[in-house]
Amino acid sequence: MSSTVNIDACYNLAVKLAKEAGTVIRQAIDKEKSIEIKTTNVDLVTETDKKVEELLKDGFISQFPDHCFIGEETPGCELTDAPTWIIDPVDGTMNFVHRFPYSAVSIGFAVNKEIVLGVVYNPILDRMYTGVKGKGAYCNGKKLKASGVQELSQALIITEFGSDRSSENIEQLFTNVRCIVDKAHGIRMMGSAALNMCAVAAGEADAYFEYTIHCWDMAAGKIIAEEAGATVIDPEGGNLDILSRRVLCTSSASLAKTLSKELKHLQFPRDE
Repeated sequence: MSSTVNIDACYNLAVKLAKEAGTVIRQAIDKEKSIEIKTTNVDLVTETDKKVEELLKDGFISQFPDHCFIGEETPGCELTDAPTWIIDPVDGTMNFVHRFPYSAVSIGFAVNKEIVLGVVYNPILDRMYTGVKGKGAYCNGKKLKASGVQELSQALIITEFGSDRSSENIEQLFTNVRCIVDKAHGIRMMGSAALNMCAVAAGEADAYFEYTIHCWDMAAGKIIAEEAGATVIDPEGGNLDILSRRVLCTSSASLAKTLSKELKHLQFPRDE
């Protein structure tokens, strides 16, 4: 970690801005929304997504003008060695549109391309998840610990459809669900990558995998899950590349190994 980066100051600002962004989301969730379609009719953006991203971007740049910024609603996605904020203003926009209380502000921070800090805040349920490299992970001040489940037969698995509804991607998803549905305790789809990873960190689920997602979906959740003792890797078993658009997050290394062998893997264009 770069000695020139004050991680405590970065953490304090991230939590402060997450709370401010959470207030915007909480006040907007019951109101009529202006909705735009991006790549598909299930890939949505609202005025709240844009407002929150601007709030976060302005807040970070005002305090750290030399830092870089990657945001879901901001063009460009270049991850360099420079200190970089990786933001999803409303992770779970579809949930937000339908008032399903499973959306979050997701803030990851990378130094030398390594995620060292993560803040994920669900303002509807008022759950603030945080993780700092080497300092553990917490939810509302309570230390998080992954379940440690090792056997697929004892695992609750989370996955998602994602916004890519191409026939190849849908078939791959159903193939994976068919592969594990009778081998695991159960499968859930909740609609927020960041909160899914936090669920694994909290021991509320034992694994989460998804394809076609983006770096802003998983940057913050990665460090929170890892600091809670979870394993976060590429679904094929190698180190996670957060630009690769796929992730496997599990309660133990052995469960990760099992799922990696069970799943059918697809490659997608990188976020770069």
